[in-house]
Order: sequence, then structure tokens, then C-alpha cells
Amino acid sequence: MSTEAAVIASPSFEDAIARYEPVIGLETHVELGTASKMFCGCSTSFGAPPNSQVCPVCLGLPGALPVVNEAAIRFAVMIGLALNCEISSWCRFARKNYFYPDMPKNFQISQYDEPLCTGGWLAVEVDGEVHRVGITRVHLEEDTGKSLHVGGATGRIHGATHSLVDYNRSGIPLVEIVTEPDVRSPQVARAYVEELRELLRELAVSDVRMEQGSLRCDANVSLRHRPVPGEPDAPFGTRTETKNLNSLRSVERAVRYEITRQAGLLDGGERIHQETRHFDEASGRTAPGRSKEEATDYRYFPEPDLTPLALTREYIDAVGASLPELPSQRRARLIAEHGFSPRDLIDMGNAGVLELVEQTIAAGAAAPAARKWWLNELARRAADQSVTPADLAIRPVDVARIIELIADGSLTDALARKVFDGVLAGEGDPDEVVSARGLAVVTDDTALSAAVDTAIAASPDLAEKVRGGKLNAVGPLVGAVMKAMKGQADAATVRGLLLERLGAA
Repeated sequence: MSTEAAVIASPSFEDAIARYEPVIGLETHVELGTASKMFCGCSTSFGAPPNSQVCPVCLGLPGALPVVNEAAIRFAVMIGLALNCEISSWCRFARKNYFYPDMPKNFQISQYDEPLCTGGWLAVEVDGEVHRVGITRVHLEEDTGKSLHVGGATGRIHGATHSLVDYNRSGIPLVEIVTEPDVRSPQVARAYVEELRELLRELAVSDVRMEQGSLRCDANVSLRHRPVPGEPDAPFGTRTETKNLNSLRSVERAVRYEITRQAGLLDGGERIHQETRHFDEASGRTAPGRSKEEATDYRYFPEPDLTPLALTREYIDAVGASLPELPSQRRARLIAEHGFSPRDLIDMGNAGVLELVEQTIAAGAAAPAARKWWLNELARRAADQSVTPADLAIRPVDVARIIELIADGSLTDALARKVFDGVLAGEGDPDEVVSARGLAVVTDDTALSAAVDTAIAASPDLAEKVRGGKLNAVGPLVGAVMKAMKGQADAATVRGLLLERLGAA
């Protein structure tokens, strides 16, 4: 039976992990958000016309010499410090030799035996349990170009009629973050990438947009038999490397699939081949790529056109002093100060409103209300406009004022949404919108009483049911009054007046 045919006999995931222990290491590639490329002055902006952001250096033309981008060095040091790494006071670049059509020099300037950062860790929490994932190294390199395979059904080279190469991405600063093989489940793998993405976003060193390729993850997966008490652990199995996973969901699904696939092969007496694999989103399966090279295959040697980096202690300390509050620190503070749950923080972070909620609280709003309006109302409006919540034409201080008007009874939630409409349309601040649109809750007892009497007179059957003790029948009457008042009444007040008039209070 062939290796791929054995997939048919794969066990369930639960059965696989009952008998085998997954050993997972992750390699994450992060495009840094510098204005220019790693070794030249070309722009790094995303979405430019193909091959419009290139020069002799990033095209690898003869005689072109690289110059290191200091901003990229600083960003890499920030990442290393945030991941609790040791920062090397002396390191150098190397040439990593291999051929791809999108490698214009036929080698990549990277780091090999002397990386910039080593020996760190990142803690992640899954189902209340904290997992500490060791960081082997953080090193700098340059990104490759991008091959576009045209004419096939999958976008891959197999079946394509021809291929195009865009070198705009070639030379963009890239940081590779390599973990120890400390991860033992697909859920922890996903949580690690999610936590790393939040950390990088907080550092403002990358936009970490996985869908655009600025954050990509390779998952190394192997299996070994479950440890037996009193016996030494089994050696690691042969690993596969699933390349370029571009979403958190893909990370978890690809690792999960590889665990069951490899378990099925081992159960059938097959060997695991060390190879790269590609994950197909539609089928949820991985497919073979190429046999996995060892370091010797790349023929590393020191880059002759670049001098070693010698970072002073003063420089490293200065970079460390510039670090912002990290996600784990912020979570602990927000939970302690405002009573948010860990799920609240994840939801707000994913929606891009966490900082906006903080600013709204600082402007005087209650934490639950600030979370509610940014996460539910304003994040939805931002998505409808295809912008980020921070790009909406409303300030946290405006949201805080609307929340204050709701709290003091001047606005209902329905009226507040109309105020949001006005502010977002540029009609002024909340008070100006309320005044111009006449949106304040009506407090005129005469007008409200008249609307209540009219609703009762128009629906005598409902009124009689309420008098008879069927309090649910008051709902349509409340609706009638609210319609007559154009929504500018407090529903709870209206309900109380109706029950009082009908002798059911």
C-alpha cells in the first residue's frame, strides 16, 4: 500500500493521540513593517503593480551590494526581547544557497549558526492550562519573490499552463521565529500563533496579516509512542513540515490532519518520509511537496558583502526601554482593573477594538458599556465599510458621551444607534446630533400619558387581557406607544405607565 493510500486507513484523532504523542515545532515567518527592504531602499508597500518595487540589489544583479536596514535590526531585537531571548552582541549573515524561480540571486541572505536572538519562551493558555513554548532562535533574513501559477485549478504549479514571477516581495525584511519541539496539541499550536500575532501587533513591527502573507507559519509534526511510566521517553519520530499556513484555523487543522495521517501510516507499518507538505483548505488535507533538506544541503557560508553585526549593550538596553506593554501584561491589568474575562479580551482583540475600549473607559465610560458598543455595534459598522474600527469617524470620547446619555436616561439604545448614525455621518458631536435630530427621550408626562391612553383605547381586547392578569399582552401596547413617540420614550417607563393605568402594576 502506498504512503498516500494509507491515509484512507487513518484512525480518528482521538484514537491517534491516545496511542501516540504529537511532537510539534513551529517556524513562523514575519514580514517586518519597515518602509524599505532589508538590503536596499525599495518600497515594501503591499499591492503595488508587479515588479514595480525592484532595483539591482533586490534583483541580484552583478555588482550590486547590500546594505543592512537598521530599522529591521531594531524590530528584530524588539521581538527577541519580548520573547525573553538573549540578544547576541555579535552575529553575522550567511548565504543560504538554493534555487527557486522567485529567488533572483539563487541564494538567500539569512542567518545560520550565529542568529541575532536565542533561547527565549512564550507562554500561552489553553483551557485554563498554561503552556510554555521554548524559542530556539529569532533570526533575520530577506523574503523571496512570489510565483503566480496561471491556468490551473489549484493555483499551484501542477496543472498550470504558465507561471509569472513578481519580485516586489523579494528582499522584504523577514524575521523567522523557531520554537523548540514543545507543542503537544493542535490547540496549543494555534494558541501559540495567535499569541505571537498579538505580541507582534502590539510591538508594531508588522501588520501580521496572515491573509496577505506577512505572517506565515510552517508546522513540523512527528509522532512517538506515548510515554510509559518508569521508562525513558521514546525518541522523536520522523517529522514533516507543512508549509505556509496562512490562518489560525489552518494551523490547527493542518496539524490535526498530520497527526491522524502519520498515525495511520505507522499503524500500517509504513515509514514517515521527511518532506515538506502543502495544506489544502478545501479538503482539509496535506499533500507531499519535496523531500526536506538538511542544513548541509543549503551550503551555508558567511555573507562576504556584509560585515558582522556588533550590538552594544547600550543599544540593546535602549531598545528594551522602548517596548510597549505586552499583551500578557495588558490582559492581567485589564482583568484586574475592569473585570473583563479572558474571552472578552480575545474577542475585543480579534475585532481590533481593545485599545478603543480602553480609551473610551479612560474618557469616563463604564467598562461593560464600552465593550458592548465597540464590539457589537461599531465593529460591525466598520466591517460593513471594509475599514478598521479605528478608521471610523467617531472618537472614543464621543462613544463615552453617548454611553453617559444612555446612563442618565436621555437616550435609549435605539436612539443611541441614531446618534451613532449622525456622528459617523459628520453631523457633529453626540450632543449636537441629539439636538439637531431631536433624539432625546421625551420626558413630558402629558405627551406620554396621552400616548398611553390612545394605545389602550385603540386595543381594548389587549387592555382587557392585561387587566385579567395576562401581563405578556402588554408588549404590543408598549410597541404602540413607542411608535407614537417615534422611539423617544423609555420602554420600561412606558410599560410601567400602562400597567398602572390598567390596574395590573
